[in-house]
Amino acid sequence: MEDLMTTDACTMPTAERPLRLAEFDTLFATSARRVIRDEHGVRIHLEGDSSLRDRVRDLAERETACCSFFTFVIEGSSSAVVMDVSVPENRREILDALASRAEEVSQ
Repeated sequence: MEDLMTTDACTMPTAERPLRLAEFDTLFATSARRVIRDEHGVRIHLEGDSSLRDRVRDLAERETACCSFFTFVIEGSSSAVVMDVSVPENRREILDALASRAEEVSQ
């Protein structure tokens, strides 16, 4: 289990946010197979080629560097990944938006 977590801040310049949003959209559109929400966070099941785990980890690390209130836990093989995402309760609307995005673009 890999747990990527830091403090509760967002430091990424605004110009880079749309680029990462596009990366999340691509990841979800090509690899998301199931999105499960509960009171603790969101679990996204992803499937793809042998580089999937590395791509998910890289994207999660860059997102955490920007918005450190996110906690990503990445498990699975190189091509079948489970990504658990959580945030503090006061940031829940951001997590809900990410989950909605995953659900929308993966259909």
